[in-house]
Amino acid sequence: MTIAKDMMVNNGIRARELRLISQDGEQLGVKTKAEALQIAEAANLDVVLVSPNAKPPVARIMDHGKYRYEQQKKAREARKKQKVINVKEVRLSPTIEDNDFNTKLRQARKFLESGDKVKASIRFRGRAITHKEIGHEVLTRFADETKDIADVEVRPKMEGRSMFLMLAPKTEK
Repeated sequence: MTIAKDMMVNNGIRARELRLISQDGEQLGVKTKAEALQIAEAANLDVVLVSPNAKPPVARIMDHGKYRYEQQKKAREARKKQKVINVKEVRLSPTIEDNDFNTKLRQARKFLESGDKVKASIRFRGRAITHKEIGHEVLTRFADETKDIADVEVRPKMEGRSMFLMLAPKTEK
């Protein structure tokens, strides 16, 4: 990507005619490539192709090194500000006992407090699939227990032999 961008500077520009914009943002009109390079050379700057697909292509007179540095700085800032959200899974069973349920609940709360989403899933084995309502009750209870710190993103729903529920951490406003 950067190689293609470098080709769009000074002698790397292939177009014969360019619509030229000065360093102040002022339109200089349509100029030949040689005239554009001459004007840029006089100002000790570069001719940078801004819009290659226009007719004629648009070029701007600017300091290319400084411009690239600014672009990299903006990209770094954008990466710094983005938040990566992971989805952690907690597996339950339809016949889960209270202590096991509480252990899974504590684990899910820890994930939610650290800013991750939680997928609570129940896998039905054998004949247990005939009693989907039991699994639905377990997931509903799980959602009720975490409602102080989490919002239900996806209500309990079946997918094959498993039922799942998505919880997302509450956003402070």
